[in-house]
Amino acid sequence: MLQRIKALLKGKIVIIAVVVTLSILYLSLMKMPKYEVQVSHLDKLQHGFAYFTLSICWLLSFFDKPSKKYLIVFLCILFGIIIEVLQSELTSYRTGDYLDVLANTTGVLIGLVVFNQIYKKNRYN
Repeated sequence: MLQRIKALLKGKIVIIAVVVTLSILYLSLMKMPKYEVQVSHLDKLQHGFAYFTLSICWLLSFFDKPSKKYLIVFLCILFGIIIEVLQSELTSYRTGDYLDVLANTTGVLIGLVVFNQIYKKNRYN
């Protein structure tokens, strides 16, 4: 099963990572509709999931170069910070939030932990 997944993703994971990055950028800067039902801090879970996905995609695209993983993690966190600044500076309908940066960073760090487990398991097989 793992071999099929590897074959399917080979050469495409960078494209997937770019699409995920651009999707996060778009969704972060677009005007969001207002919903009648509000769930407290649901957006923080969404931020964490988005940046978990972002970091996993980029880490997997450089799977053969594990020495780059901390640079990738740093760049994903920096991307999240830049997005929050852009929300404050470029839009009148979005605001930057330090709690969003914290949620983004948490998602990236959880992605790193999951990646390390995947890498360790693959290395010994």
